[in-house]
Amino acid sequence: MGFLRGLGSRVRWYVHSAPGTYIWLAILFMTTVALHYMSPEFEQQFLRQRSTNLHELSDNPVRVLIASAMWIDGGHWMPYAFLYTVFHAPAERWLGTVRWLTVCVAAHVLATLISEGALLKGIHDGIAPQSAADTLDFGVSYALAGVIGVLAYRIATPWRYTYIAVVLLVYGLPLTESPTFTDLGHFVSVWIGLACFPLVRGRGKAWNPKETLAAVKG
Repeated sequence: MGFLRGLGSRVRWYVHSAPGTYIWLAILFMTTVALHYMSPEFEQQFLRQRSTNLHELSDNPVRVLIASAMWIDGGHWMPYAFLYTVFHAPAERWLGTVRWLTVCVAAHVLATLISEGALLKGIHDGIAPQSAADTLDFGVSYALAGVIGVLAYRIATPWRYTYIAVVLLVYGLPLTESPTFTDLGHFVSVWIGLACFPLVRGRGKAWNPKETLAAVKG
């Protein structure tokens, strides 16, 4: 019982230390549950009205940029609970809620506008079909990629450079195979996160894996 109480206390501390992360995750849980009660036809129409596609962005950009970050594709919430805990929560604790949210908003908004701008050019150039202007485009992956990018500064050099190389490889590889405009958005998001370096100044000493390993062995 003592172990369970201690574990519960640690879990509560972890959640309370990153309120923005877990409030957002709770909203995603509720919207995911709501999707399960929608018919497939209604769900498609409902999500399209909350998508950051060219049609909706031209009508009400602010509304869809906010609404699109409150829904996830596929109806599976648990993977996002894991990713938010691994990436968003540490970033929020490190940066503080306001700075963390700034990174999320910058990555979500700018990557969306850049990728949709590229799609618009593709339609004008005949590379993409006209119907692409009304496709489903929503989710939280751009913000996540931005946070993954900015977390590079949480790691001390030289391990930071290895982390950046791996992240750029993971997000850049799809662009070399059969790239989509969403793949472009993810890659741009990582660079936006890396460009948020001014936000990390004064946030404490970077994590050194070597020191952590030495402490564990000691």
